[in-house]
Amino acid sequence: MTSGDRGGLSRRRLFTTGAALGGGALLAGCASSSSGSAPGGGPADRVPFHGHTQTGITSLPVPASGLLASFTSLAPDRGALEEMLRELTDEIDGLMSGRPPRVRDPALPPEDSGLLGAEPPPDDLSIVVGVGASLFDHRYGLAALRPRELVTMPFLANDRLDPARSHGDVLVSVQARHPDTVVFALRQLMRRTRRTLTLRWVLDGFGRGSAPGESTTGSPRNLLGFIDGTANLTSSNAALMDRYVWVAAGDPEPAWTAGGSYLVVRVIRMFVEFWDRTPLAEQEALIGRHKLSGAPLGRASEIDEPDYRADPDGRITPLDAHIRLANPRTPETAGSLLLRRGFSYTRGFDGAGALDQGLAFVCYQRSLEAGFLAVQGRLDGEPLEEYVMAEGGGFFFALPGVRGPGDFLGQDLLRT
Repeated sequence: MTSGDRGGLSRRRLFTTGAALGGGALLAGCASSSSGSAPGGGPADRVPFHGHTQTGITSLPVPASGLLASFTSLAPDRGALEEMLRELTDEIDGLMSGRPPRVRDPALPPEDSGLLGAEPPPDDLSIVVGVGASLFDHRYGLAALRPRELVTMPFLANDRLDPARSHGDVLVSVQARHPDTVVFALRQLMRRTRRTLTLRWVLDGFGRGSAPGESTTGSPRNLLGFIDGTANLTSSNAALMDRYVWVAAGDPEPAWTAGGSYLVVRVIRMFVEFWDRTPLAEQEALIGRHKLSGAPLGRASEIDEPDYRADPDGRITPLDAHIRLANPRTPETAGSLLLRRGFSYTRGFDGAGALDQGLAFVCYQRSLEAGFLAVQGRLDGEPLEEYVMAEGGGFFFALPGVRGPGDFLGQDLLRT
């Protein structure tokens, strides 16, 4: 089935009369675990902070609550930028390690909000910091050190990007089991860096299940009701992380980037009410999976691999189905695998009375060109664009990890 085979009212005609448009063409799984316990019923724990890479990128279980906060840097010079990154690093270290706040004179504001009490629980809290292309402008003398593929995210296929919810100098990703832990962490980070970082945009959300491929109970579902992300990378496989996610020494990149990763955020609006009025057979043909089981069309289990070579005409899986375009399973496309850490969001409703819901698509990769951009290029013009549209996000570079006490995020960048 092709896009021309479907009749009825199109989303474009339905929404151009006043509904606010958004969303995107590349769907992300709601990567998270249940808020009560980790897969298998394990207790919450503290995610280690120090490492060659930022540990929150691959930590498991992936928690149920997530937040993305983009900031503009107000640091007047390179020295102030370094001080900001030192402050940010120290606060993240304290939050992830459970360092108790200092008791101050009651005549002064307390050192933390008290939102989580005297001893904040571990809650699988992790925090990741990335930087945008705009940080490498004229302000700090960093232009020659910009990661080779890092650019301001352009308008891609089917986009309608809102500048107020796109891009930024610094991106902070916070994940934890419970939303109050996420809010607590954001407030602490903003309190510590209020002189040099100002908010540009914030998006928070939720998920259920686990990261794609990391649980025997199946991958998480997005707000279209479909299991998503099955064929993507699993963060527990260190060899795959080294091959597809981490920039390595010797890559055609500035030396300081080793241990970092290209980070893509896409705020994808889903037109869920229009989707809910679409016949099940058409939904499954658009995605390429059975809705309830999550199995590829014609298969029985989510983890079964579709055999596209035996289906060259798309009689089983349409040639323009989302999963077939995203991952054609050919030798030529084998290198465009992604690590995804996204979540669902809901922001009430828009001015036309339509639900404002969707996905915060988040992925990490060693190369933007080989990873996200290659996949997005194959999805250009897919029929699913009738139901989704990107309205925000950005391209960032997740900084290498903090190797030990006294080091700070971005240290090799600023010391080069």
